[in-house]
Amino acid sequence: MIKRGSRPKREIPPPDYAAPVARVHDLESIVAVALAEDVRGRDVTADAVVPQGTLGLARITQKQAGVLFGFDAVAETLRQCGIEDLERLGAEGEWRDSVPAPVATATGPAASLLAAERTALNFLGHLSGVATLTARFVEAVAGTGAHILDTRKTTPGLRAMEKYAVRCGGGTNKRMGLYDVAMIKDNHKLAAGSLTAAYRAVRAKFPDVDVQVEATTPEEAEEAIRAGARFLLCDNMTPQVLADTVRRARAAAGGERVELEATGGLTLEAVAEYATTGVDYLSVGGLTHSSPVLDLAMDLITD
Repeated sequence: MIKRGSRPKREIPPPDYAAPVARVHDLESIVAVALAEDVRGRDVTADAVVPQGTLGLARITQKQAGVLFGFDAVAETLRQCGIEDLERLGAEGEWRDSVPAPVATATGPAASLLAAERTALNFLGHLSGVATLTARFVEAVAGTGAHILDTRKTTPGLRAMEKYAVRCGGGTNKRMGLYDVAMIKDNHKLAAGSLTAAYRAVRAKFPDVDVQVEATTPEEAEEAIRAGARFLLCDNMTPQVLADTVRRARAAAGGERVELEATGGLTLEAVAEYATTGVDYLSVGGLTHSSPVLDLAMDLITD
C-alpha cells in the first residue's frame, strides 16, 4: 500500500516518467508545453543580439546547499532546443554542501542555449527544491523509524517528477492518484452515512484495493479498526492525542498489523515530536506544494 523510497539515496533507479501517472503527459510533452509558454518559436532578444552561428558553452552552477534532481528534464529541454551535448557534473540524490559548484555543462548554438535556459532552470530548481526539503524532513525524523511521505498536492502535470524528487530526497511515495489506493475522508463518510458504511462500500466494490481511513479522533480510529481498516490516516491531531490514538488503534486491532499515518501541521520544527508517537508515516504536502526553489544559475561562455 506504500511505495517505499530508495534508501540509501545514492542508489536510485532511473525514473519512468511515462508510468503510471504520466502516460499522456510524459516528459517530452511536459517539456514541450513548458517551452511553448516561454519561447513560442523564437527568443526575440537572443535572435537580435547573438550572431548567427555563434557557439557557446553553458555552465549550470549550484549556488545553495541541497540535493540535486531534474537532469532528465534539463536534458530534454536542451534537446528540444537543438542541444544534444550535456555533461552532468553533479550526482542526483546526494546532499551537497560545498557550493557554489558546477553541476552541468552544455555546448551548442549560443542562441539555443539561451532559449533553453529559463525552462531548464525552472525544472531543475523546482525539482531539486522538492528533493532538498524532503531530505531536511528525513533528517529531522532520523532514528525514529517513521517514514516521510508525499501527498497528491502536486503541480498539475508534474506529479511523476515531483514524487520522484521526493524519493531522491530520501522520502517515500504514497498513492500516485485516486485510482491505486482508496482513502475515506470526511466527505466520503458523509456521503455514505458513516465511517463504517463508507469502508464497507469501498471494500465491497474494490476488494483488491488498499483502503485507508481518515480518523480525526481516537474514537474514530477505533471505529475504523472495528470496521476492518488496518491503514489509518490520523488527521490534525496534537502529538499527545496522536500518541493516544496510536495506542488505542493498535489495541483495538488485537495484535494485527496496523499502519498509522499522521498528517496536518507537520513543520520541520514539529515533525520530530510527531515521529516519536509511534506512527509509521508522516505525510507532508509541503514537500511538493511549498518547497523553496534551489538556487541555481546558468552562465554562457561564447567562442
